[in-house]
Amino acid sequence: MSAARTVRPRGQRPRGQRSRGQRSRTASAALHTALVAASAVSVFPVLFIVYVSLRGRDGWQEPTRWTGLDVSNYTHILGETKFLTWFGNSVIVALGATVLGVLIAATAGYAVSRMRFPGHRPLMWTFLVVQMFPMAVLIVPLYNILGELELLDSYAGLIVTYCSVSVPFCAWMLKGYFDTIPAEIDEAGRVDGLSPFGTFWRLVVPLARPGLAVTGFYSFITAWGEVAFASQFMSSEEHYTLAVGLQTFVGQQKAEWGLMTAAAVLITVPAAAVFFLAQRHLVAGLTAGGTKG
Repeated sequence: MSAARTVRPRGQRPRGQRSRGQRSRTASAALHTALVAASAVSVFPVLFIVYVSLRGRDGWQEPTRWTGLDVSNYTHILGETKFLTWFGNSVIVALGATVLGVLIAATAGYAVSRMRFPGHRPLMWTFLVVQMFPMAVLIVPLYNILGELELLDSYAGLIVTYCSVSVPFCAWMLKGYFDTIPAEIDEAGRVDGLSPFGTFWRLVVPLARPGLAVTGFYSFITAWGEVAFASQFMSSEEHYTLAVGLQTFVGQQKAEWGLMTAAAVLITVPAAAVFFLAQRHLVAGLTAGGTKG
């Protein structure tokens, strides 16, 4: 008599047999361990800076010795330095560079994406070549140009400088994003009697919000944390940005690392706020802008 065959329901696999793509417990444990280790390595410097900022003016010299936490560094920065003035200057410059840079990049990217005019290809290649120059090379010519225009030590001069850095990249990014928006939308706008700018502003810009969020975030971060241009172009302390003002905490004889870490924590808050506001658009904007050029 032949042995009876075991009949299994359709789709049911033998016990212990894994489906395709399913990891074993050992591999899953190893993967999660690696992810936890990588997360710890990434988060540790940030937590260490926050910890040192709460140790007082000289607590950074013995970070492993527990002496309690206080907010004296924060109260000193906010009450006895010009940190709030530097903060306000940075907000003015960063927001101005973001709004102006995104507006110029969006109009340039839309024009190259939709219109065929003489020199539209050399224009985009010019944007790409400009990105290849390091900041150290651009300081002297930009300083001379701003000096001729009497824009040194002014918000307008620094905003224009940051736009010259961010616009080429943003124009390339937005050109690729505008290519993914159907041209039939523009034709529908013209049929309804809209001008080219009206079509761009009323129909295309609302559809391009993910791409605008990416370029806006890039422009803001570029202006918020930049040091080289601000250090050379801003000469009066009333016009210092945060990146320049923080250099006053470092002298030839002593560095106030407690104040530096506290200021670093405060500077991170606006950047993190902008990131959280734009995060839901970042992935979509980066993906769409990189799929078609």
